[in-house]
Amino acid sequence: MTRRLSVTWPDPAPFAPRDGRPIRILAASDEPDPALEHQQNRDRLGELDFLISCGDLGSDWLSFLGDAFHAPIVRVLGNHDVRPDEPAIAVPEPLLAGIERGLPLPVVGLSWPGKPPKRDPARGWAQALRIAPRQLGRGPAIVASHVAPAGLGDSRDPYHRGFAAYRWLLGRLRPPLWLHGHTNMASIADWRIDTGRSIVANVTGSILVEVHPPTDGAGGPKRARRDVPDAAERRG
Repeated sequence: MTRRLSVTWPDPAPFAPRDGRPIRILAASDEPDPALEHQQNRDRLGELDFLISCGDLGSDWLSFLGDAFHAPIVRVLGNHDVRPDEPAIAVPEPLLAGIERGLPLPVVGLSWPGKPPKRDPARGWAQALRIAPRQLGRGPAIVASHVAPAGLGDSRDPYHRGFAAYRWLLGRLRPPLWLHGHTNMASIADWRIDTGRSIVANVTGSILVEVHPPTDGAGGPKRARRDVPDAAERRG
């Protein structure tokens, strides 16, 4: 079953050209969601703006989702992903520790650090220290990683424990939404954690995310400022 998540975005600018309509994202990781194999279930989800993979999904499945929903994909690698991917399957290059700005919302991507399957927290710190100065002051962004921030949706066993570096980065960037996989759903109390500034969500299987514009206090959408948008940027 595809879970659903609603998020309020603090910046009205991305919604100005959409007349306030929400930005709709399918996020997935680790386990193909069998519900998405059926056309009627995909029809119920409706039109998507883009897809996010948080790792450990085969290129054939990602290619199927991209074709079925006619939507672009941004992805990170998981601990079971081995590069290079199957050359015959057309999927985008993963974000290793980079930022995708060519989508309706910017996405910070953090792939499994180091060579799978070895867990390397030091490389996690290298990712965080690389991303922080590039994103601070640039406005809100979604963060997509394979591993959770430490203490937020991770597991007690050492291999599936979150990275302290990601928890540090969460505190610096304060993203409205942090998506991750890696942690078995049966080992956690809740797949969604609200820290007060950020929602951290385990997307194992799949979730439909609807991102809504901020309101003006009276229930209406805030007006966007007339800022010049950033040029599209993709760095991995």
